[in-house]
Amino acid sequence: MTAVEEIRSNRGRDPDPEMPALTIADLGILRDVRVDASGHVDVDITPTYSGCPGARHHPRGRRAMRSRPGFTDVTVRIVLSPAWTTEWMSEAGRVKLRAYGIAPPRQHGFDLTPLTIAVQCPRCDSTRTHELTHFGSTQCQAVRQCDACGETFPHFKEH
Repeated sequence: MTAVEEIRSNRGRDPDPEMPALTIADLGILRDVRVDASGHVDVDITPTYSGCPGARHHPRGRRAMRSRPGFTDVTVRIVLSPAWTTEWMSEAGRVKLRAYGIAPPRQHGFDLTPLTIAVQCPRCDSTRTHELTHFGSTQCQAVRQCDACGETFPHFKEH
């Protein structure tokens, strides 16, 4: 395993600060890892949105990397362009979101018209749901309610 593969694998297992059920690899926010000839490591992270409060926690991963032999000079950069998209989320991440009780974002070709959005309830699987509020506990989530079982649940919005 190369140094880049080792770092990508190890950093990819870091939990997301706001949703610890997911890793940064699950979310697709671990963008790039580079190691130069002198052993300096650059890690690029793209937060789920530019105002994401969890982004300030990602540079803390430097401490964990510095504890590993050979990785003492580490820079973790927050990269905002291109902007993160839910298309970067792994299928494993979508499964984990659902198991955590959050409706995952839909993939490819979704319609953002509020009247036609069909989000499946993570508890009973009904698609008869409606949005209660466009912003939930974080800006990347909405709060929806299931018309079939009556439960409210967060929905990780597509963007």
